[in-house]
Amino acid sequence: MNEMCTHAFEKNAQFDDNPGVQPVLSVVVIGRNEGQRLARCFESIARIKTVGVREVIYVDSASTDGSAELASRYGTLSITIHPERPTAAAARNTGWRRATSDLILFLDGDTVLHSDFPRAACDALSMDESIAAVWGHRREMHPERSIFNRVLDLDWIYPPGLTEFCGGDVLMRRIALEEAGGFDDGLIAGEEPELCRRMRARGFKVLHIDEPMTSHDLDIKHWSQYLKRAMRAGYAYAEISGRFRNSDDAFWSSERRANVLRCSFWVASFAAASIASVRFGVIPFAFWFTLLLALSLRSAWRSRWKSDDPVTLFLFGIHSQLQQIPIFIGQLKYAFDRKRSSRSRLIEYKTN
Repeated sequence: MNEMCTHAFEKNAQFDDNPGVQPVLSVVVIGRNEGQRLARCFESIARIKTVGVREVIYVDSASTDGSAELASRYGTLSITIHPERPTAAAARNTGWRRATSDLILFLDGDTVLHSDFPRAACDALSMDESIAAVWGHRREMHPERSIFNRVLDLDWIYPPGLTEFCGGDVLMRRIALEEAGGFDDGLIAGEEPELCRRMRARGFKVLHIDEPMTSHDLDIKHWSQYLKRAMRAGYAYAEISGRFRNSDDAFWSSERRANVLRCSFWVASFAAASIASVRFGVIPFAFWFTLLLALSLRSAWRSRWKSDDPVTLFLFGIHSQLQQIPIFIGQLKYAFDRKRSSRSRLIEYKTN
């Protein structure tokens, strides 16, 4: 682990006037039953050389695989929480509020940090005091292990520049976290974009830089995992868009409506093809399948800047269409839970 750094990150001028002084940060890692994926994460943090690491804090959401004990063996401050409703947001809040630095680097336990990212992110923060969060490129470390990993790798790719949101791997200013009130403990997904919205409402900015940040181990091998992941996204769409529906910034409302329309189209068109097949045989299904291919190719063409592999792009295009159904099911689950005045537990798709 890096030596303790006594220099404080106080002003942007620190970099201008004292370029040899390292910024210092706290690293907050969260996890739940990550197993050896967690060990890889800690080993990558130990390779940081270009910034000072004051402390590494691991927050465990009641794992049953010994993750908390593993973290302690790596010299981290290991904290186990037992919330009634475990969420990533609750774990992140526990971590950053325990940290002592003005900069907080958040990592998920299933990621491997690129050693140059912390310095690049600190340099970006030093250019503008209004930038509250900096994130880079997250990519799958094993896209070859399953078709799901291969396709969903492209989901992580966004163009660099100012953005409305970030993901779970990000460098944030403590002052922005404090002013915005931290993550919303009640959200089972989408807590990072929701926090970014509140930060932006206070005049802060979110910046995506063109630098490698983390490798991620999605580890999806089965359709059931893929469907649960998409359902969780739909649940987040519905919960967060409902919260801001009547505000000046109706966050995620357009995404929620688009999902409803696209899912309705695919379900209705398939039902129509099924009914028509009684009279016309396979022709209606052939037409439906041709339509699916055409729209998938259009999605692939629009995403061609993400990959040079035409097969991966085509599969990504199909994913862009068919994921609308489980996403919509997630929205329905939220509506059902709300009607019953109940709250969904964490929707977990990953196994150890």
